Order: sequence, then structure tokens, then C-alpha cells
Amino acid sequence: MNKKFTQQAKTGIRRIVGASMSMVAIAITALALFAISLQAMAQRTERSGKEVVTSVCAACHGTGANGAPKIGDRKAWAARAERGLTGLSQNALKGIRKMPSHGGNPALSDTEIERAITYMVNASGGNWAEPVSRTAPATERSGALTVRTYCAKCHETGVGGAPKIGDSAAWAPRVKEGFEMLTRSAINGHGGMPPRGGVANLTDAEIRLAITYMFNPTFDPATAKAPSTVAVRPDPNHQIIDGMEVYFGVTSAESIRKRPPGADPESTMHGGVPRGNDYYHVNISLFDAKTKTAIKGAQIEVKIADPLMGDQVKSLEPLVINNIVSYGNYIRLPGKDPYTIVVLIRKPGDSRTIEAKFGFRQ
Repeated sequence: MNKKFTQQAKTGIRRIVGASMSMVAIAITALALFAISLQAMAQRTERSGKEVVTSVCAACHGTGANGAPKIGDRKAWAARAERGLTGLSQNALKGIRKMPSHGGNPALSDTEIERAITYMVNASGGNWAEPVSRTAPATERSGALTVRTYCAKCHETGVGGAPKIGDSAAWAPRVKEGFEMLTRSAINGHGGMPPRGGVANLTDAEIRLAITYMFNPTFDPATAKAPSTVAVRPDPNHQIIDGMEVYFGVTSAESIRKRPPGADPESTMHGGVPRGNDYYHVNISLFDAKTKTAIKGAQIEVKIADPLMGDQVKSLEPLVINNIVSYGNYIRLPGKDPYTIVVLIRKPGDSRTIEAKFGFRQ
């Protein structure tokens, strides 16, 4: 570490109130290393949907050549838009009829393809939100901006047991478990906080920056030297199905029991934290894929195949805390074998059952 960064760490340590020096030192070190990793994301800025369409797609979609739906043809695009962004993206990625895979340009990223589709749908009467980057570009929202816009409602006052912004003593025990674990908890959701804090378009990098800021608002990750590369993996706990964004989160009951009484809403939800081993709190959040608004009034069940006890089916209860809606309950997942958790969703006013599958392993 350089001298400037070491001095920042020392300054942060002196500001900690009520936490042991050893715990704070661990937390500060984790904060430093974690912040460094953020700087390596998005070495390449992905193009907007309009840019991709102009340079790649317009040759066919601008004129309707080769049977391609023409940009601006509302009827042609309305029928295709019913398949959702995921369905249309798969066609573009794999190729369909006379359109080659990746639209004939293998250098296009998945996000660029999704943005191009969104642009053409919107230019033809749609109202879809342009997908955010999977690689955390330099234009990502800062930690301070994300916190002020989305997180302050709970973390400014500590409502519902949320650790307050800048309260290093409250954050230190959580940070000690590791920033990746803390970030994954925020991404997956737990208790009264649904996945991604109820904001579907927050990227993983923005969530990491927000956590870093809330732990120490005076820390500036931009001063840290970035490594050359950081692997970016797709989120296995997020799916887009039938016009819905489905977020899956799971937290062990054991970890909830170890926290201070009243620190998390899970301690009193669903009749309280169950006794015994292998219990987990499952949380599902639903958002409209176009408008990004939370879907209320859904009926949700989870089904888990158990070779010994047979299929376990559990209804999830609606959770409304601070006007944020999600669905959750406790389930038992014994053993170390991988599980496939099937989520059965019935949207309000729709008799169909929509199925999403997520993997889980202890």
C-alpha cells in the first residue's frame, strides 16, 4: 500500500467509535482492497442502443430488408415485444431465419444487443428501459449518489435495524464477514430489504460503492490503484421472465439468530426465526421489466425437491416495509447437496402460473 492510502486507513480507524481496534483494522483493510477492485470494472464503454442500431442493425431493420421488422412499424414490433427482452435477445444472440448470430457482428456484447432491441422497440411504440451495463462502466452512479437517492430512507435513521450511514461501530461486525458477503446479502435481499434494495436497475458495482460509502462516507475509492482486470459474472439470482424481473435471495436462519435482538426484521417475521439447523429465509422480489415498478398482490410458492421427504412446497408471505414490497418465508434445506428451487408465480389478474428456477447450495 502507498503512504497516502495508509494514511487514509489510519484516519478511518481514528474515527471509529465503540468498535474494537482489531475489528476496525480488519474492516478498514477489507474496505481498501474492496474499493481497489471496483476501479477495474468496465475497461470498455458499451454503446447505446441507438449507436448499435445505426452501425449494425439499420441495414435490415431500417428498410425491412430480408423480412426484418422495420423500425417504426408498430404492428410488427408489438407482436414481437410480447416475447419480452429475454426472448428477443435470444433470437438475436443465436440468430433467426436470415439474421446471423449477434446480428452478424460477434463483437457486440449481450448488453449492446439488448440495448439495440430496446431502442427499436421504443422507436416502434414501446416504452422499455434501456438495460444497464453488466460490466459497470465509468458512468455508474457513485456510492454517495446511490445512498442519497435510494438508501438514506432506512440507513439515515436506522429504521428496521438498518445500520446508520457512517456508524462504523454498527458496520464493522458486518464488514468483518467480508465485503463480498455483505454485498451479496444486499444483492439477494433479506428481511425488510428486498434484492438490490428494491431498485431493480442498480448494478452490482453500484451496490458495492453504496456499501463502501455507508461504512465510511469520507473514504474515496478513486484514490486507490486498480488492478488490470476483474472478472465480472452474471447474477445467477436474477431472471427476466414473461415481462417480470424476478430476484431471488436467501439468508440462513442461523446467521439471523446470531445478530443482536431486533437488528433484522426477519427475527419477528413469519412467526419468528425457526429453531433447528438448515433453515433459511427465502425472499422473492418482482418488478415489471419495462417500468421497473414493484409487482404487488402476487401469489408465490416455492417448491424444493427433497429425495428423502418428497417435494417441499411453501407459500411466501407478502412483506411491506417502508413501502417496499417483496415476498418471503422460512424453508428447510438440509444437507450439502445442491438444490433447485422452483418459484411458482401468479400475477394479480392472471390465472397463469409462471415458473422460475434458481440454484442453491450451502
